[in-house]
Amino acid sequence: MRKFTATITALFLLVLVTLGYRTAKTSTSNASPMATAPATSIPVPSGTGLDGYYKQTLNWKDCKEGFQCSTLSVPLDYANPAARAISISVVRLKATGTSHGSLVVNPGGPGGSGIEYARAAQYIMTKTLLENFDLVGFDPRGVGTSTPVHCLSAKQTDEFIAADGSPDNQAEIDISVALSKELADGCATNSRDIYAFLDTVSAARDVDILRAALGDKKLNWFGKSYGTFLGATYADLFPTLVGRMMLDGAIDPTLSNEEMSKGQALGFENALHRFVNDCPKHNDCPLKAAGDAGIKEISDFLIYLDANPGKLADGRDFTQAMGVLGVVGSLYDKVYGWAELRTNLATAFKHDYSALATSVDLYTSRNKNGTYSDNSNDAISAVNCLDRPDRATEAQTISLAKAWKLEAPNFGEYLAWGNLGCTYWQTPATGAPKKISAPGSPTILVVGTINDPATPYVWAKALASQLSKGVLLTFNGDGHTAYFQGSKCIDKAVDNYFLTGNIAAGITCTDGP
Repeated sequence: MRKFTATITALFLLVLVTLGYRTAKTSTSNASPMATAPATSIPVPSGTGLDGYYKQTLNWKDCKEGFQCSTLSVPLDYANPAARAISISVVRLKATGTSHGSLVVNPGGPGGSGIEYARAAQYIMTKTLLENFDLVGFDPRGVGTSTPVHCLSAKQTDEFIAADGSPDNQAEIDISVALSKELADGCATNSRDIYAFLDTVSAARDVDILRAALGDKKLNWFGKSYGTFLGATYADLFPTLVGRMMLDGAIDPTLSNEEMSKGQALGFENALHRFVNDCPKHNDCPLKAAGDAGIKEISDFLIYLDANPGKLADGRDFTQAMGVLGVVGSLYDKVYGWAELRTNLATAFKHDYSALATSVDLYTSRNKNGTYSDNSNDAISAVNCLDRPDRATEAQTISLAKAWKLEAPNFGEYLAWGNLGCTYWQTPATGAPKKISAPGSPTILVVGTINDPATPYVWAKALASQLSKGVLLTFNGDGHTAYFQGSKCIDKAVDNYFLTGNIAAGITCTDGP
């Protein structure tokens, strides 16, 4: 998941940040005209009015560092495909050896750029996969350079990120409600033509047009976090067109936004306890104690910020919500994130918030000049509010925040208030929670990490059990997602699956960080 900001929205994308990269965007043009048809052996749905889109081929052009770039046309509205086309940006890195077809990647979000993710190829997958597959990344509809959604200005986004995520009185509640309305109004005003069409089902149908344009009979999919939901949705729509599909850091598709948010609150609370108990093992640990006493040190720090926001060199207030985001973002990754959090807390406890603020800016894609390098802060809300119909009222949110705080004292309130933006959304949801079984698909690999803070392990177990051919691979460790995160056992099992299509049931890996 991605955002844990002002009226704290659910998080998916931060796996990108923990890998420590930011890459240049690839510029693309508007929706391109249809090109010549791919080979006739490529499956094409019939009777859908989409023939023109499925007859596209991609016009690849070199775009630095061995990558090729192109643009795909897809219909804005699949119920009326002739009305308007939008563009999907695509990037490809050819296999270093003999290619066994394309491997399409999605990093999560919703709002994560598959263009950026693919351009970080050496940091996201093994040389084995890069040798055997053409790596393909794309920005889903509404994201990055693919006909992007725009909701808030940079200044408004700053306010949204910094605003109180645990309002204590009616005045603070009124501000939270106003910001949530501002977000909903901004999307409806600034992206009036597209914001109602950014749902995951439409994005999954785009993926099938991409599969055909790539010339692939089957889709090979490498999805992490929200990318597991997008991949599973594709499998539900096109089960016989699935090739090899890995879903790492899985989402349970039966959950509402409310249920997902509570699951994350508990997941991050568990991760914080594990961080605190690990901290004394390191010489740079800023905590005086482990266990509940160490948790209290961090809780007291966040409570202090609520009443006493710091001042940053650029004039911004460093608020409690930013402190929470700085903590949460680092909990995604044990190796680098936990070390970063130890360092950042050491200075923050001395009222120097610059290091923690730098992490917050990185997580939210904020540049030093106050602009934002992508639209992920907007896109996540635009997608989530369409995918699930639950809309908690102000009164219901107050009740949820009180209840969740008892179970997750540091994060429960924030996640409860995070869904308020959808309450004021100006177009109805088009999706709803449901089981995904994808009958007719081949084996689909679901990977779950037992102490994953953002996508709890029970979600991976649930998705694997729902899929008709789902197989669960377990990492007994910490952090968000498991593949290429330090476990040779996980990497070997996943690579073998992509090469052979086979994976044994019941594997649990314990090596790695």
